[in-house]
Amino acid sequence: MSRSKITTDLTILVIDENAIRGSIIEEGLNEAGHLNVRVIHEMQGVARLIETMDPDVIIIDIENPNRDMMEHMFQLTRMISRPIAMFVDRSDTAAIEAAVDAGVSAYVVDGLKKERIKPILDMAVSRFNAFSRLQRELAEARSALEERKVIERAKGILMRMRGMSEEQAYALLRQTAMNEKKKLADIAQSVVTAAGMLL
Repeated sequence: MSRSKITTDLTILVIDENAIRGSIIEEGLNEAGHLNVRVIHEMQGVARLIETMDPDVIIIDIENPNRDMMEHMFQLTRMISRPIAMFVDRSDTAAIEAAVDAGVSAYVVDGLKKERIKPILDMAVSRFNAFSRLQRELAEARSALEERKVIERAKGILMRMRGMSEEQAYALLRQTAMNEKKKLADIAQSVVTAAGMLL
């Protein structure tokens, strides 16, 4: 299932040590049409549960957060590539910055009300998707830049070793890539690697 959908068929994991507050969140989600909700009250083994359950969204509610509990939560959220909404009763600037660094999509202070759950959940999913798209685009741009550098190096090597013009070197790389059904950057990397071994 695509994680980009804001739909009612999301699998949602609620982590809340307080059963009453957990039921408020679950009720708010159910009223919004989200029926695939699992609430857990124990922090023990939560990473393993996330792995087996594979939720689309995680909601964490910490009534009285202490520094150790928050650090444990932030370590967990750094490992998980999912939209995460976190509710806390009190916070400070350092905790908010730590939450953002840890990848929390929505960090809500003193705002646990049943009717606010759905809009906050939707915002967390939207922000997560927007951030993921930016990360993907950045990774693609970096990869394209690296590929271009490798191709330039390979052309330079062919020009030196075979006395070719830049156009001829590029044409040879391109033709080899087509013949071997590989990417141009892969062929260029092979040339660079081979030249490195010969020097």
